[in-house]
Amino acid sequence: MIHGSIVAIVTPFRDGKVDEDALKNLIEFQIENGTHGIVPCGTTGESPTLSHEEHEYVIELTVQTVNKRVPVIAGTGSNSTKEAIRLTRFAKEIGADAALVVVPYYNKPTQDGLYLHFKQIATQVDLPIILYNIPGRSGVNMSPETIARLARDFKNIIGVKEAAGSIPQASKILQLCGMDFLVLSGEDALNLPLLSIGAIGFVSVCGHLVADRLKAMAAAFFAGDHKKALEIHQGLLPVYTGVMSRMPGVMSIKAALRLQGLPAGAARLPLVDADEKQITQLRADLLDGGIKI
Repeated sequence: MIHGSIVAIVTPFRDGKVDEDALKNLIEFQIENGTHGIVPCGTTGESPTLSHEEHEYVIELTVQTVNKRVPVIAGTGSNSTKEAIRLTRFAKEIGADAALVVVPYYNKPTQDGLYLHFKQIATQVDLPIILYNIPGRSGVNMSPETIARLARDFKNIIGVKEAAGSIPQASKILQLCGMDFLVLSGEDALNLPLLSIGAIGFVSVCGHLVADRLKAMAAAFFAGDHKKALEIHQGLLPVYTGVMSRMPGVMSIKAALRLQGLPAGAARLPLVDADEKQITQLRADLLDGGIKI
């Protein structure tokens, strides 16, 4: 079941290559801390800089390591429809539970182009698909109407990771698609606000550090203890700021993991590692958010 706190896991590198042991250790750490699901090869997994072979390797290694303990939602999107189909088909073949398919980036397709792109994927691969709407990175916003059209026409399009940063847009998606359509927050600072309007969970970057607290926040909310959920949310605000607002999330979360002694490895070019000044500020934010370093 896809719900609750899901982590968009980093891809650790060593000497320029995917670090298999480090990725396994990070996955085990997440499961031990209560993560409800794992997304490999998303934005935080640096999918744009993975070769096709690396992309498939990371997905397969994640599926094997998780071994059905929680859902694996494989990032299989591309700005090439054919490539997205190929990656999604691969994810199905090796046993992923669902695919997270990003809105094509750089191309700036029309809404009709978006519909036809996702139609091709949904009709050619029988795997649950979660759309990934992130206009700040893709350059185009998939409208609630297009999302609703896809949800209506293709039963294996089951939800959306909504990272437009707009509560009104997320509300419109839920209104048009109905509450059976899964809406997942794609922006940590909006995790709780989106739960309050009907989202079923969130795909988190900060979950690398606070999986247990995010799990507790979701559990409190769904149990009706909104006061407790709000307290956890407010306590995490410095973490959200430190990880998501001051520099690119991959740089900050890999630096934060290294501060905790976890095997994140370096960022891959064109991203660079956080510098000393950035790490000093990040350390202060994390300490303010109750993370022991």
